[in-house]
Amino acid sequence: MAIIYNVTIKIESSIHEEWLAWMKEVHIPDVMKTGYFSSWKLTRIIEDPDEHGVGYAIQYQTSKIEDLIAYQKMDAHRLQKAHAERYGQQYVAFRTVLEILEEGRS
Repeated sequence: MAIIYNVTIKIESSIHEEWLAWMKEVHIPDVMKTGYFSSWKLTRIIEDPDEHGVGYAIQYQTSKIEDLIAYQKMDAHRLQKAHAERYGQQYVAFRTVLEILEEGRS
């Protein structure tokens, strides 16, 4: 079984480049240092930025639901708080947990 912890964020256009650098240099490495995830992907939502900002999705993968639960109990609040303190009301975010049922390549 593979689990994806997907975080979708819309960040204000005026700060999205600084936010993106911070995510790559600080936040994502901090999440990965917890040891609960085996890989990650950072994606930009392909759509024209609108008055609400630019959309991104960060996907962290683990093979065990127990690791995700442990992350949520032990580290998620601290890391989400650091993000909220840095960016305040300049973003909206929601989280989704996905189970990979099948994968393929052509």
